[in-house]
Amino acid sequence: MGYPGLHASNRPDHPAIIMAGSGETLTYRELDERSNQVAHLFRAHGLTAGDHVAIFMENQIRFMEVIWGAFRSGLYITAANSFLAADEVAYILDNCDAAIVVSSRAKAETATAIDPATTPNVKRWLMTDGIASSNGGPAWESYEDALAEFPTTPIDDERSGQQMLYSSGTTGQPKGVIRPLPENALDEYAPTVAAIGQIYQYGPEMVYLSPAPMYHAAPLTFSSIVHRYGGTLVIMEKFDAVSCLASIEKYQVTHAQFVPTMFIRMLKLDDADRLKHDISSMTVAWHAAAPCPVPVKHQMIDWWGPIILEYYAGSEGNGSTMITSEEWLEHPGSVGVPRAGQVHIVDDQGNDLPRGETGGIYFSGGGTYEYYKAPEKTAGAALPGGRTTLGDIGYLDDDGYLYLTDRKAHMIISGGVNIYPQEIEDALITHPKVSDVAVFGVPDPDMGEQVKAVIQPADGVSTDGLEAELIAFTRDRIAHFKCPKSIDFEDELPRLPTGKLYKRLLRDRYWPEKAS
Repeated sequence: MGYPGLHASNRPDHPAIIMAGSGETLTYRELDERSNQVAHLFRAHGLTAGDHVAIFMENQIRFMEVIWGAFRSGLYITAANSFLAADEVAYILDNCDAAIVVSSRAKAETATAIDPATTPNVKRWLMTDGIASSNGGPAWESYEDALAEFPTTPIDDERSGQQMLYSSGTTGQPKGVIRPLPENALDEYAPTVAAIGQIYQYGPEMVYLSPAPMYHAAPLTFSSIVHRYGGTLVIMEKFDAVSCLASIEKYQVTHAQFVPTMFIRMLKLDDADRLKHDISSMTVAWHAAAPCPVPVKHQMIDWWGPIILEYYAGSEGNGSTMITSEEWLEHPGSVGVPRAGQVHIVDDQGNDLPRGETGGIYFSGGGTYEYYKAPEKTAGAALPGGRTTLGDIGYLDDDGYLYLTDRKAHMIISGGVNIYPQEIEDALITHPKVSDVAVFGVPDPDMGEQVKAVIQPADGVSTDGLEAELIAFTRDRIAHFKCPKSIDFEDELPRLPTGKLYKRLLRDRYWPEKAS
């Protein structure tokens, strides 16, 4: 059992949070006291269980105290993507019905540009680390001053809250995922928390490195569970491959979660940078968010050993799979077998498909959710009998292991043939001159669509002759009809820090009539 209040009593001076770059530290006593003040502030504004608040903040020391303030007062808290523009943030704040918003001085340029007329439900705007001039935007107040008037002891009616996060919006307007509030008491583990703790070997002496933005579902979920077990959370201000390895050594990190893009960037470092840090403290590393190219996963296991776990799940919490390194070596490319719920592969009519055939991936029995204020989207992701999907395509092998083929929205149809970009991207990213890649369909007068690749070359690489070299490289590895017909080059692809690619922003350049 555990939450910050319990650990503050048992080990008040144990570090709850360390910022990897600055070394700034928050003990469990400080996290407990500050989150109590946040909870009192929420109650003082009349917020009760099931109400909504929001946070718009970069990775910093205050982030988790706001989260825990909501978690211990029975509220839903939405962490908005800290890289969004003002209008995009305003949409989320309004859609999630946030009554109080907490931001930071570092995000002031965007925060002060929010039009308060578009967020009429917000009662109070609080900003950490100093107040920026509103410039016609919201009337921001000092977060620190607002908390100072409240006690550091718990509120009288503590109960468990819940995060309500939004999809990244890579293919359209983001959707809020709302799940029922937990029924367990604050000092009791929910069954899912207990299962995660067991699988990923959580414990009070763990040091967990979070290299991704905290607003994302996985970092926020796993970081909050660290605090339930009394471990130390090390937050990177921003991911950098060299700094990540240095942080593992400096803080003796035992656990960490990554996305495949982070693996790729670490593997592509010069050996002098890649191998100079002692990472032997690591006992468990896990990854998700996007399929990992098979050669990349092989290299990571060769480098770090069989400590790498992979899972497949979404913010919806409707089911999940998991696979160990040992299992993956026997089923390379798989994301594992069900850990929560059951997996079904179905055709476009919702009929079950046999093992080995590709179709839509659906879960049943893993958990319930809704898309907030969007019943049509909730219904659109469901089949009769309680089956729901995250929108991915894949298949099950003869042993019941799941493989992801791609997202349905990314599928290219060329001459009536379905082509999945993931396979092509996985081939191209292994080329030493490629730093990042996106593959999608573009208009073709004869075939309907043709395969286009957009490449971010590795540092210092000339693009002279590179298109032909990469097309030939791909044709040596996958069927020719799947290979790019042409390749364009960009200095940097629009990839989120979470590892997800804003592929729509690239694709819309080639489909102007479909841009939205």
